[in-house]
Order: sequence, then C-alpha cells, then structure tokens
Amino acid sequence: MEYLHSFVNMLFFSTIALFPVMNPIGSALIVNPYLSHLTIEERRKAVNKITLYSFSICVVSLFVGHWILELFGISIPIVQLAGGIIICKIGWESLSSKPKVMADKSNLDEDQGDSYESVHAKLFYPITFPITTGAGTISVLFTLSAHSANTHWKNYLVNTSAMIISIIMMCFLVYLFYRNTSRLVKRLGTTGQTIADRFIAFLIFCVGLQIGLTGIKSLFEN
Repeated sequence: MEYLHSFVNMLFFSTIALFPVMNPIGSALIVNPYLSHLTIEERRKAVNKITLYSFSICVVSLFVGHWILELFGISIPIVQLAGGIIICKIGWESLSSKPKVMADKSNLDEDQGDSYESVHAKLFYPITFPITTGAGTISVLFTLSAHSANTHWKNYLVNTSAMIISIIMMCFLVYLFYRNTSRLVKRLGTTGQTIADRFIAFLIFCVGLQIGLTGIKSLFEN
C-alpha cells in the first residue's frame, strides 16, 4: 500500500510538472506549419518519428542526461540559455517571414513532391528539440530524477516507473494533438491561420526569452 501511494503521488507530480513544459497543445500549433503540406500518410510517419524522438530524449534525460552534461562540463542554466536562444531564433524567423500565399496547382504539386524529404531533416531539430522537448523538459526530468535518486532501491524503482508512465502519457498527447491539429487550422481559414501563425510566433519568441532569462538568472545566482 505504501508503494502504491508513492507510485500514485509520483505519477501525479510528474504529469503536472511535465505538462506545462512540453505543452502538447501549444507545441502542436507551433509545429503544424512544418507539417501542413504533408499528406495524411506522410504526416502520420512524421508524427510517429517525432513521438519516438520525444520519448527517447525524455528517457535519456531521466537516466543519463545528468552524467552527459557532467561529462562535457555543461550546466542546466547553460542548456536553458542555449535552448532559449534557439527558440527565440525560431520565433523571430516566423515573425519576420512573409505570409504564406496560395500557389497555383502545379506549383503546389511540385512543392508537395519533396515536402516530406525537407521536413524529414527537421523532425529531430528543431521540431522535436527544442520545440517539443526543450530545455524546460530536460530540467524538469533532471529534477524529478534527483528527487528519487537517494531513496531506497524499491522506492527508486516505483518512482522511476511512475515517471516513465508519465512520459508515455505526455508522448501520447503529443502524438494525438500533432496528428489532428491541421483539422482545427483548416477551419480557421487563410486569414485566421495567418493571424494564428503570427500570434504563435510571438509566443514562441517570448517563451524563448523567458527560458533564456531563467538560465541567465540561474548563472548569476550560482
């Protein structure tokens, strides 16, 4: 009963901690422009890989990420600062880009011919990292891992199992929202989509600034 209570508590705590930093709903809107020209089958394949990459990053961060950073002498604030800069760059490029216009059918067909190949190169960076699982996710997983590192081995196994299940739940939400975001965006229409893209790009830039400033603040505090 004690282990069940510990498992439920860690599962709840992990899910609550991971949801705002992974933010599958907001991330789906950010990622949608990358996937908007793919066919249903291509989008499914792309989302499958994004989900797999996200799960892999989370599991690696949970188990060996701390040692990897120690090996290269990199601190979590530096990861936050670097991730914030990358996210700011993505947001700024989206803000400064020209609005998408509808091309004629021949050009559209031509673009779709190599659309999956061009997107495929971006599935890990920047779509999976840092948009889907960025510095915030890694920091939270480091914290959760440290929270149960010094406990009895049975408690450690229980807590780690709860964290892995929480990661699986978050990756399932990523898969669910990434697969179905285009339906919502299509209902917005061309003008609505342009407005949404600009608003989301501004939010991306703000999120990047916030993560970067958090890293700078942590560096000065240390």
